[in-house]
Amino acid sequence: MKEAKTIYEQLGGTYREENGNLVPDVELPEQKPIGKYGKMHLDYLKQHRRGRYSALLGEGRLNAYLADVDEQAHEMLTSLTVELAKTQGIDEHLKATDQMRWMQMMNNVRSSAEETVMRELILA
Repeated sequence: MKEAKTIYEQLGGTYREENGNLVPDVELPEQKPIGKYGKMHLDYLKQHRRGRYSALLGEGRLNAYLADVDEQAHEMLTSLTVELAKTQGIDEHLKATDQMRWMQMMNNVRSSAEETVMRELILA
């Protein structure tokens, strides 16, 4: 008598034997490292976008999505910082002549750029 296939087998799943037990052959997707901005976006999704969070988690795409958001945030932060520094006249000459002023201005630029990243990417 032929055994009925499980739903898992009907969907193409296979099993392997371990210690006399059949174990489904399942692999987790590759886990990419998630940085500061990816973690912040994860918290935002959990608190304010539960449906999106559940969908990404259920599809196994959450980690890749968060790693991508983190990468985009870093790229956006870098480009905004460079752009804002250029528009405010912050350059190597200022750094060489007045390091304290250069540091204050760069900290201000970085804070402004990070606010923009948070508003437009992380909390969106």
